[in-house]
Amino acid sequence: MTTIVYASVGPKLTRYDIDVEAATLTARESVEVAANVQYVWPHASRRFLYVASSDSAAGMGPIGTNHYVTAFRIAPGTGALEQHGAPIRLPHRPIHMATDVPSEHVLVAFNNPGGIRVYQILPDGTLGSEVAQSDGIDPGVFPHQVLATPDNRLVLLIARGHDANTERGEVPGALKVFDYAAGMLSNEQSIEPNGGYGFGPRHLDFHPTRPWIYVSLERQNEVAMFERVGDALAPMPAFRANTLADPDNRRGHQLVGTVHVHPNGRFVYVANRGGSSASMTPGAVFEAGENSIAVFAIDPTTGEPTLVQNAPSHGVHPRTFHIDPTGRLMVVAHIAGMTVRDGDTVAYVPARLSLFRIGDDGTLSFARAYDIDVGDKLMWWMGMVSV
Repeated sequence: MTTIVYASVGPKLTRYDIDVEAATLTARESVEVAANVQYVWPHASRRFLYVASSDSAAGMGPIGTNHYVTAFRIAPGTGALEQHGAPIRLPHRPIHMATDVPSEHVLVAFNNPGGIRVYQILPDGTLGSEVAQSDGIDPGVFPHQVLATPDNRLVLLIARGHDANTERGEVPGALKVFDYAAGMLSNEQSIEPNGGYGFGPRHLDFHPTRPWIYVSLERQNEVAMFERVGDALAPMPAFRANTLADPDNRRGHQLVGTVHVHPNGRFVYVANRGGSSASMTPGAVFEAGENSIAVFAIDPTTGEPTLVQNAPSHGVHPRTFHIDPTGRLMVVAHIAGMTVRDGDTVAYVPARLSLFRIGDDGTLSFARAYDIDVGDKLMWWMGMVSV
């Protein structure tokens, strides 16, 4: 089994060889899709890779016209990519995408307007037609992630909601839970602690052996743990914990991002993102906030996460990160280069991939970083696939 790192800049997806022992990356070739890469997901067989793309702006920005999922064949051993069949056109920007567990269907989440759709994956790995849903679906406000549970019985759709602004009050968030079978979604439940107010979920990950689901709360800078009870989620989180090193001294625009549980189930990691989209415009100067990976130890009996480290990410706005299958190395991707003011100092920090060794106690030790020339694009997605 060989592990490959893929990272996107705009519409290009670049393959990197990774040496886990040496903590190094080697850039190889790139492939290109019709619009900016939004998310990527591997087929269960690890023979194919599905790439969602769109020319819409992030967030609630201008809506484009080109939205696709494209299948690629993964070359055994090397991980090189070759387009596999025709792309399928989507109605809106796909903010997130995953396959169900056997990779018989692609699940696509849309944020603007909000929605969820299901598409067939044919036996040869190419993409098929949409699966029409018989039940009406309430996707909530600003869906941000869709995942099937490891037993493939449920599909979870995260709806982030919105913070209050000068034009409106807070819009509540929710976890949408669906029964799932053969591409069909049914019996929708909505998990909305406190009516969804003060609850802005962004991403989730599953514990490998226990019925525990860890959810990053973007707008609250927290991680929550929900217990699965049968084919439902508990209506309230069992635990909530802040992800910041100094939560009472926030500077600038501060949000959490991706969450990943360590393969051994003993630790959970959450990205703290300092820097807003306004910081990425030419000439903008970002007031430094916390850009780190928060490391939590998981209580093996209760599932409670306890913060043990805030490891600086060695970049600005770490949108995505991934852990290699052996659990020894983490790669963190920073979305863009930004000019940063920290006290009396102003410096340009480029987009980069940061590598960290993971200790037996779950803590992170910085190994090295690779600066990435993104031009006027964004390094929107990065992940690892074992082939």
